[in-house]
Amino acid sequence: MPTTYILLKYLHISCVALSGAGFVLRGAWMMLASPLLARRWVRITPHVLDTVLLASAIALALLIGQYPLVDAWLTAKVLGLVAYIILGTIALRRGSTRAIRITAFWSALLVFAYIVAVAMTKSALPHVG
Repeated sequence: MPTTYILLKYLHISCVALSGAGFVLRGAWMMLASPLLARRWVRITPHVLDTVLLASAIALALLIGQYPLVDAWLTAKVLGLVAYIILGTIALRRGSTRAIRITAFWSALLVFAYIVAVAMTKSALPHVG
């Protein structure tokens, strides 16, 4: 495999792990009503990380010649990403009650797990076990 592909893949996977861990941390802070959630770096870092994540995803898609709306597994990842972003926004900012934010948080984590499963199996309908 070309070195560029391997480097991009590991960059992408690293960003996925950091983004997911950051979301879990911010979700925990949300549930604890921690003032840390309002810190400037906590608001900015996810945007920088997710920009690198998206850029690496686009570069990988171009490099391997597989595209959303053409390849079902990538379409599933993109649709999952949209759902994850919407649920994450509800969980961390837009949810009108704590219960709604917590429900959206756990739902976003389930969608995150689905996106990872799709990526690992390259199937829009990954099976468990």
